Amino acid sequence: MLIDSHCHLDKLNYEDLHIDVADVLHKAKQVGVQEMLTVGVTLEAFPKMLSMIETFDQIHASCGVHPLDCESEFDLGLFKQYASHEKVVAVGETGLDFFYQPETAKRQVELFEQHVEVANELSKPLIIHTRNAREETLDVLRNGHAERCGGVIHCFTEDLAFAKAAMELGFYISLSGIITFKQATELQDVVKQLPLERLLVETDSPFLAPIPHRGKENQPAYVADVAKFLAKLQQRDVKEVEEITTNNFKRLFLNG
Repeated sequence: MLIDSHCHLDKLNYEDLHIDVADVLHKAKQVGVQEMLTVGVTLEAFPKMLSMIETFDQIHASCGVHPLDCESEFDLGLFKQYASHEKVVAVGETGLDFFYQPETAKRQVELFEQHVEVANELSKPLIIHTRNAREETLDVLRNGHAERCGGVIHCFTEDLAFAKAAMELGFYISLSGIITFKQATELQDVVKQLPLERLLVETDSPFLAPIPHRGKENQPAYVADVAKFLAKLQQRDVKEVEEITTNNFKRLFLNG
């Protein structure tokens, strides 16, 4: 059994590639992917995303505002209301991205801090995006006492020192199809050193399709390829990777 710990089901191509969410789920089950977490990036899009997955017990949701969407409409009261929904198992995607939008750094930090507060208030883990903002990300997490709610560094591309600092705060590390890319040799070296007991696997679909699906739209079924590559990197049996990453997901998001 596998779980895609991070996907964006509302962004998949339902005109040409999939019939509906049930079709996506069916394709995933064909390769052993039984559950998935679809991640919110704006408050405006959250209701539609929720309506798409509300009847599926195997699909969980998160609510948050992506740092690259930090200038979208934001109402703290509405955010808390959405994040309190029973289908929502996490707060985010939140964090900092100073690579694409360094000019919005101040607003990104403000929103990130509010996400940490809400996560602690609701006792739900955080889903963190970070790029070109390692120390700033850790500062917000530490200052906001994010160790109380925990969470995950999603689509991990950072160095070993950052991974260790995040894990010291109780965070998990989630690996995407990027680890399969030929040019990702430095990241692969880091992944070899990470404890499997703190790892999750994800697609971030429809983005970042892993090898051998490069050039195609990503989908939750392809998380199986991420798990296989992780097993190869860490010289483990793929069944062990599947079992432990699944247990990690349940422990973090489902109190399992």
